[in-house]
Amino acid sequence: LDEFGERSVLPFILLASLLLVSPLSGLFGVATFVAMVIIVLSAQALSGRKRLWLPGFLLRREVKSSRLLIGIRWLRAPSKFLDRHSGRRLLILVTGPMRSITLLTCMILPVAWPMLEFVPFASSFGGATVAFFSFGLFTRDGLYVLLGYLTIFVTSVVFYAILF
Repeated sequence: LDEFGERSVLPFILLASLLLVSPLSGLFGVATFVAMVIIVLSAQALSGRKRLWLPGFLLRREVKSSRLLIGIRWLRAPSKFLDRHSGRRLLILVTGPMRSITLLTCMILPVAWPMLEFVPFASSFGGATVAFFSFGLFTRDGLYVLLGYLTIFVTSVVFYAILF
């Protein structure tokens, strides 16, 4: 938290959403837990908090450096890729009212994830969408936010086609 400072909320939304893109989303209960985390974090970001709020008992917890290094190593390759492919584009999608609409979308999408627990990996699409949104907002790259909205559209069309 000290390293992220005033921009600590969005990276944690990104981290939580990436858990659903991983094979962990196949485990029962993970999507529900991640949904609750993303809803709380998105609400904090939407309310204008610059720094992540956590209850005191969580702030006092420590992570072993060996476990943290494993996570950092796992994220290194995707981070390098995303750093090379991000920039300040389509700023209208990451500022002003569109920023609030995107954060609100990040709060609404996870509401359905607990119901998708019975379909393995179904919440991965939602996790990818929230990952696009949070990364786009964090880096101020509207192209990723646009990809998030496109993911919602494509997923909706596919689910509609399957149902009907």
